[in-house]
Amino acid sequence: MKKGIIWLCALAFMTLSAFTSSTLLSWKIKEDYSIKFEGIAVEGTLQGLEGTVVFDKDNLSASKFDVSVKTQTIDTGNKTQTKHAKNKKWFNVEQYPSISFQSSNFQQTAEGYAVTGQLTIKDVTKEVTIPFTFQDAADGGIFEGSFKVNRKDYNIKGNGFGFVVSNEISIDLRIPVNQ
Repeated sequence: MKKGIIWLCALAFMTLSAFTSSTLLSWKIKEDYSIKFEGIAVEGTLQGLEGTVVFDKDNLSASKFDVSVKTQTIDTGNKTQTKHAKNKKWFNVEQYPSISFQSSNFQQTAEGYAVTGQLTIKDVTKEVTIPFTFQDAADGGIFEGSFKVNRKDYNIKGNGFGFVVSNEISIDLRIPVNQ
């Protein structure tokens, strides 16, 4: 009977320790983040970032990003261009209200870190690797990263009025977080 109680207490302690540890790793996305995209003849921002950010630079296997942005928030700084970006040829925001990323692996690199995962834009999901840095800050931390996607890989078609939009789009992320 005593052994049973000891094992039960040990199991409860391990379970609570795991819960406490995972709670400490969770980060909240602050509102002053930025998601910028740029290519030939197109640039802009996306808003509506939400999701789960779990990151521990000392335990990358426990880390996880499961985030999305709202496509309705796309803004190119040009009212006509933004309207076209939201239509069916481009992001089709009515049918596909979000762009999502789910991580599957984290690695430390010479420059910082890299996260590999599934990026879903419209009806296409592809594996991408995003290099990033993480800087501790007094009130949390800051994730910064840049990567490129080919818009045609994600069925983002069309061009502007009389100009060609590049296929390769650079995406720059600056995500401040706190616990």
